[in-house]
Amino acid sequence: MDPVEALDRIAFLLERSLAPTYRVRAFRAAARTLSGLSPEEVRERAAAGSLERLNGVGPKTAQVVLEALAGEVPGYLRKLEDEAAGEPAEQAEQAGRELRALLRGDCHLHSDWSDGGSPIEEMGRTAAQLGHEWAALTDHSPRLTVARGLSADRLREQLDVVAELNETWAPFRLLTGIECDILEDGSLDQDPELLGMLDVVVVSVHSKLRMDARSMTRRMVAAVRDPHSDVLGHCTGRLLTGRGRPESQFDADEVFAACRETGTALEVNSRPERQDPPRRLLRRAVEAGVLFSIDTDAHAPGQLDWQILGCARAQECGVPPERVVTTWSMDELLAWTRERKVPSGVPGG
Repeated sequence: MDPVEALDRIAFLLERSLAPTYRVRAFRAAARTLSGLSPEEVRERAAAGSLERLNGVGPKTAQVVLEALAGEVPGYLRKLEDEAAGEPAEQAEQAGRELRALLRGDCHLHSDWSDGGSPIEEMGRTAAQLGHEWAALTDHSPRLTVARGLSADRLREQLDVVAELNETWAPFRLLTGIECDILEDGSLDQDPELLGMLDVVVVSVHSKLRMDARSMTRRMVAAVRDPHSDVLGHCTGRLLTGRGRPESQFDADEVFAACRETGTALEVNSRPERQDPPRRLLRRAVEAGVLFSIDTDAHAPGQLDWQILGCARAQECGVPPERVVTTWSMDELLAWTRERKVPSGVPGG
């Protein structure tokens, strides 16, 4: 087994299981170090017992390299693969596999430009390896300082980075985007002119999550009606793990009606600790006739594999595949985000 592939696979599985960031970084760092060496030099260092002298290689990662070079599946990797077989993503595979097979992209992922843990290049490359035709990079907007939200200048700089990467990635394409904070009055936290330059705009509430239902409804409807809004992200804001967080209170029927009227998609957030919206609201959104975007909200490469969780919930709740924008081709998606044109056969198209 190739040592770099083994190290990358371990990091992927750790990310997928929400392992502590420091554990993931150890394997990512070792993989980057070894990828800069020739296979011959790696073997020579392994034979001489000098792997741990390399920057970023420690006892555990060196052991993985030695076992891979011996033609074995490293023990630590085998252990993680066995554990992954019992994770929610694996358990959901049967329920969501039909819809997952139709997906072509992901409208919501983060890089280390905001609060993600990996460079843009790693996120895009992994999305392509998972079979996506496109994915949208949606780092946070400036008001969310705790997540290192992007100022207008940093976002413009990011656009240049994405354009350069896309020159080498065809036919896969990383779309430009943002996860834009919905401010208390329903306005969006970024320069409107700059929002108009992006391929995908996800709008989400990240503050004042406990405001009264009437105010929250007005806030969310105003954001959905903004012409730059494409996807309403994790609409209830709930968290199911740790100390948890209750759902924000709002008139779901009014918000979903605004989504239907404006052609804004409702996100089916696939993160295990979010599972947002809850099933009861997801079924009401189906009845309301809205579009959907099944997204990972990934903050690391391994988390891009979580879409099966959202697919399982969407299938269970009767979400029509033709109304899922992440099943659309890139051209169809961009026609929708730019002009609200939807493919033939989709209600309203």
